[in-house]
Amino acid sequence: MADPAVSSGGSLNAGGRGSGGKAASSPAENYHLARRRTLQVVVSALLTECGFESAEKAAVETLTEMMQSYITEIGRCAKAYCEHTARSVPTLSDAVVTLIEMGFNADTLPVYAKRSQRMVITAPPVTNHPVAPKALSAGQKRTHPAHIPGHFPEFPDPHTYIKTPTFREPVSDYQVVREKAASQRRDVERALTRFMAKTGETQSLFKDDVTAFPLIAARPCTIPYLSALLPSELELQTLEETDSSEQDDQTDSENTAGNGITDDPGADKENSILPPSGVVPSVKVSEDNVIDNPYLRPVKKPKVRRKK
Repeated sequence: MADPAVSSGGSLNAGGRGSGGKAASSPAENYHLARRRTLQVVVSALLTECGFESAEKAAVETLTEMMQSYITEIGRCAKAYCEHTARSVPTLSDAVVTLIEMGFNADTLPVYAKRSQRMVITAPPVTNHPVAPKALSAGQKRTHPAHIPGHFPEFPDPHTYIKTPTFREPVSDYQVVREKAASQRRDVERALTRFMAKTGETQSLFKDDVTAFPLIAARPCTIPYLSALLPSELELQTLEETDSSEQDDQTDSENTAGNGITDDPGADKENSILPPSGVVPSVKVSEDNVIDNPYLRPVKKPKVRRKK
């Protein structure tokens, strides 16, 4: 290469210092940095076998990235073929099929592995893969029974299928229930009082500070006893239902009397006056004629039930 900057060994050291300049903060970063340094050593050895005496740092980094991408793709495809055949661990056949799929001649691997000018590099330091901490732990993890092969996936964490109730038994003590109901009622009244004090007119106990101890302003009424004399909405609804039921009973009795057939000789005269339908028309009070004021309504006698 033109303008050699560092040798192959020097490029490795420079690359190692560049990547290791920042201290890794987690075990995962340490794991990946160690694997990256190993790939840089392999790329430097391959460049030396090809006859290069020196290489630029950018070139070594580019070749390292290409090799890492190639190996990652091989592992991904081998994992896909493995899972396609209902297995969890890739085998040699999966790797061979992956190389063939990527256009590589797998028959040339034994010859390339036995080449005479190959360089032997030292084994990289053993670094364990970082294990992700488990957020939840409940129960003991189950193993495969005898009828399930060992290459099948393991059982999930017990907390995913073990029932873990988080509610408590309701309190049934009479004293506790009454105290809770009283406190809830007090809170509701206090919240309603504050809402009415904020949205309506208020009066203050102190003239200097209007916001301290606000009281709901009393609205004076010209006739204070009128609310006690007027019936409530529930009573009016009950009276209307009673009136309608009495009117229906009266109409039914009139219809029954009109439809009755008697042997009286004057019945023909009465029947001649009846309409063709033979039913005496009854006059019903429409809703418009109903008086809303209870003091102006006509007096109605109470319904007396006779004892049988």
